[in-house]
Amino acid sequence: MPATLASHDDSTGASSGAPGVADVLKTAEDWRGSGRQVALATVIETWGSAPRPVGAHLVIDADGNFEGSVSGGCVEGAVVSEAIDVIDTGKPVTLEFGVADETAWRVGLSCGGRIRVYVEPVT
Repeated sequence: MPATLASHDDSTGASSGAPGVADVLKTAEDWRGSGRQVALATVIETWGSAPRPVGAHLVIDADGNFEGSVSGGCVEGAVVSEAIDVIDTGKPVTLEFGVADETAWRVGLSCGGRIRVYVEPVT
């Protein structure tokens, strides 16, 4: 099911310098309002030492522009790439990155934890 946008007063990410949830969701709303195709990535589960908490968001447009963070920079590139596919297909995906996953090392998630990220189109 595509994401629907609602404003939340949440400062998730403020301590790391990343935009808060409300800021990222507002960006998604603004980008959609200006006609851009958008996907929203959300951390849905973490294990061990994860760089961002459950609920952290990354908004991505069809050109690969993004705002927010799901990993403090560790896996954003891989998530952005998958998000562009989600925008193209309209089908959400769940991604998993972890220290035991070769992909995680390749994209930089060497913090010792695992994260699951749900990526969905925003309509």
